[in-house]
Amino acid sequence: MTILLVEDEPNIVSVIKRGLDAEGYSISVAIDGLTALQMIADHNFNLVIMDIMLPGMNGIQLCNHIREHNNQLPILMLTALDSTENIVTGLNSGADDYMVKPFKMAELAARIKTLLRRAGNNPQTLKNLYRIGEVELDADAKIATLKNEPLNLTATEYRLLEYFIKNQRKVLSRIQLLESVWDIDFNLGTNVVDVYINYLRKKLDKKNSTKYIQTVFGMGYMMKQGD
Repeated sequence: MTILLVEDEPNIVSVIKRGLDAEGYSISVAIDGLTALQMIADHNFNLVIMDIMLPGMNGIQLCNHIREHNNQLPILMLTALDSTENIVTGLNSGADDYMVKPFKMAELAARIKTLLRRAGNNPQTLKNLYRIGEVELDADAKIATLKNEPLNLTATEYRLLEYFIKNQRKVLSRIQLLESVWDIDFNLGTNVVDVYINYLRKKLDKKNSTKYIQTVFGMGYMMKQGD
């Protein structure tokens, strides 16, 4: 179950992330509205929690933009602006619920469960789906597709893709990949990471202009949607 938290106050991000991690949710964070809009376009989130006062694009504008293309994604506004006018404005922009800071994590968690239930996202039955661009991975069925066509991956290639897509937009070092994909906790001087990344790139980039796995020289690799 994946939730996007759009909040630019680090202390609040830390509190919410820690609390929702404990509830079993996977939390992604955007610190401004424009970044959030791009992340929503790139990923399948089950719910969005957003502040109203955001840099770049405020929460009202962000909510309006989301609703232009998606009427199903649950949106919870969480803000210090507690006047009736602000609440009405937030709900009229397309938000499904509204909470005022300061808040209690127990209430936030309860409201999230209610919104997900209304949207039909039952935590017991929802598939673990991850997406970037035209690549989609079903972590329950262990199936990956590109442009809705199955990717013919070996078991190792699948594990590598799964780790990348779950950590997209993060720079991953070779030793991180060895530890997480091959269960090797030290560098053997092998080039197995580079070899399998090359295999995976060929399958992802075949007849496709998007280069999903990019080299970050001197640091490792990153999966993102780009040229």
